[in-house]
Amino acid sequence: MSFFGKILDKLGFGSKAAEPATAAAAPAEVAAQATAVTQVAEPAVQAISVVDVVAQLEALAAKHAEKLNWKVSIVDLLKLLDLDSSLAARKELATELACPSDKMADSAQMNMWLHKTVLQKLADNGGNVPADLL
Repeated sequence: MSFFGKILDKLGFGSKAAEPATAAAAPAEVAAQATAVTQVAEPAVQAISVVDVVAQLEALAAKHAEKLNWKVSIVDLLKLLDLDSSLAARKELATELACPSDKMADSAQMNMWLHKTVLQKLADNGGNVPADLL
């Protein structure tokens, strides 16, 4: 599972959302999907469930021993989700999310970019994230 997939999983987004949309399906899987599509008259519509990201994070923060400022800190956000918040882990996440190389060279810049991008990606995947956090 990707690093961002672990974040989605911790917040209850489900395994389908955790897989990158760009992942290529195996040839047998593609053939099976093609067969299934031709056998179905109407496409199945799957409802997108909205995850209240702030409510979940605030609930976690209320139970956490440390006072974490997850609204502005990627390190605190990862700690709150009980994920590795080391520089190496953050670099892995930044690489996965295509952080610009000029920001990767400066950890403070990378952290700010990463925090904003993670929250935006949560919103993109059906998370309810207020505009002031984006």
